[in-house]
Amino acid sequence: MTTDDRWLGACPNCGDRIRPIDELIAYERSDSTLGVFAECPSCESVISPE
Repeated sequence: MTTDDRWLGACPNCGDRIRPIDELIAYERSDSTLGVFAECPSCESVISPE
């Protein structure tokens, strides 16, 4: 079994790492960059990873 060390960023509330499996939705912003909303597994909040 392989491990997936990728992550989307950190939670702005608690600083925990946000993994791709925590992603809820990805969207394209008006400036053509990608935005993501995810659920933090530690504080259980919906956040935009930093």
